[in-house]
Amino acid sequence: MSEIVGELARVQDALHRPTLRLLDGKWAAFRVAVFRCSFSRDRRSIQADRLHVQVDAFLSELQREGVEVPPNVNGRALCNQWVGDQWLFRDNAPDNSIVYSLTSSALEALDLVQNLSRDRVLVSESRLTTILDTVRRWALEASPDAQARIDRLTAQIRELEAERDRLAAGGEVASASDERMLDGYTNLIDLIGQLPSDFKRVEESVLDMHRKILRDLRDEERAVVDVLDEYLAKQDELVKGTPEGRAFDGAFVLLRDDALLLELRENVQVILDHPAAAVLDARDVHEIRGAVAVIRQGMKDVLAQRRRLTATLKEHIVNHDALQERELDRVLRAIGRELATWMETAGPRTTVPLDLLPPTLKVGHFRERFWDPASAAPPPPLEEVEDDSPQPPTIEELRMRGGPSLDELRTALVEAFTRGDIDTVGRLFNRLPVGLRRPVEILGLLHLASRVDALRDGTGTEIFEAIRPDGERRDFLVPTVSLTAAEVTALKDVSLEGAADD
Repeated sequence: MSEIVGELARVQDALHRPTLRLLDGKWAAFRVAVFRCSFSRDRRSIQADRLHVQVDAFLSELQREGVEVPPNVNGRALCNQWVGDQWLFRDNAPDNSIVYSLTSSALEALDLVQNLSRDRVLVSESRLTTILDTVRRWALEASPDAQARIDRLTAQIRELEAERDRLAAGGEVASASDERMLDGYTNLIDLIGQLPSDFKRVEESVLDMHRKILRDLRDEERAVVDVLDEYLAKQDELVKGTPEGRAFDGAFVLLRDDALLLELRENVQVILDHPAAAVLDARDVHEIRGAVAVIRQGMKDVLAQRRRLTATLKEHIVNHDALQERELDRVLRAIGRELATWMETAGPRTTVPLDLLPPTLKVGHFRERFWDPASAAPPPPLEEVEDDSPQPPTIEELRMRGGPSLDELRTALVEAFTRGDIDTVGRLFNRLPVGLRRPVEILGLLHLASRVDALRDGTGTEIFEAIRPDGERRDFLVPTVSLTAAEVTALKDVSLEGAADD
């Protein structure tokens, strides 16, 4: 007998999952376009009211262009529908506002569309090399034969020593061709693009665990210690028993290893310094350069969900008064016994008058204070102090006390490093106008450099000559920062929206 019945059931189950349902139907293209325009790697969540208005604007714009859109709906109705279809997730932000974020199913669907819309070679040398290296490494670890493992290690050592000796003797260093580098870029972008959905699946698993534990605690059908034991067991199972959990654990190890993280940053910079990177668009460069940021943000979201779950358990344990609950249970049982005794003689329609609230006690008392004419006198008139009030600050004075001028600083950085007459950020700062040389502007320049990963260790320091709003001059010792051509290009496309909140 063939396996067609089982295979048909598995395919039907896959087609009914939210990932493929998002890409199916008449309005699939509209939904994917809205999600790609609204969410990005730097904008993972949007306030609910803002997304409603944004979807309304998309509907109006498409209607003006003659594009067919879902009829008789608005942004709020569509967002509620997408939440029910498990494409959007609605949650409370730290400021108690309601925000939307994409589910792991929606992220997988967007990654699939992104891969299909990008020109790439399905079978490439870099992809095959990755497979061969992975198989070789796991074969070495999986081999139970000690001699076989020794032979494998010896062969690798001889191969590496031969290559080292050849290079030490003046051998030619074969640089990767542009075609090989482009294949590597495509493979790397695919791997980085899969990270957000992996982390989102871990976050959703923790959220499901949170909801189940809340339900168990509210039902009170199980002891609190049993709920805690199940939570600890599932927490360990989530990290070690699922692929996304193991990926989360590996990312956690990566972020705790400063040397490994620095090596990743340096290797990414070496890859982007290759001449073949010039053909990549700014979006791809930003995605490769932000690999560490993707891992860090995914870790932050998962840990936030775990903190919420831990806070729920702590709050229940602290506020759970077992003695008081036993007293209440004793009273309810006593009432039940009296009710059973009363029902032995009472008829089916017998009623008992019962006040929902106890009657108010009427207690007589003496007057504690007698009437005082002074207490009824009006307060003295207020003094007129308008002439003594200081002049309000001007708009320019308020602006000089505010945060960094990110737009002006980015324009100055791009222009200076494009002309090539400035080689460090410190020299640029010392030549800026007085209004852009406040101490806070130094933080703005470092923030812009961090957005393109231009901060590097071991570059030395230089002096930033800052001028405060009152004219006082102060010198600050800051790490030396320089921008490459690729970083200047990436800086032009960096979104500064919400930067003041970061």
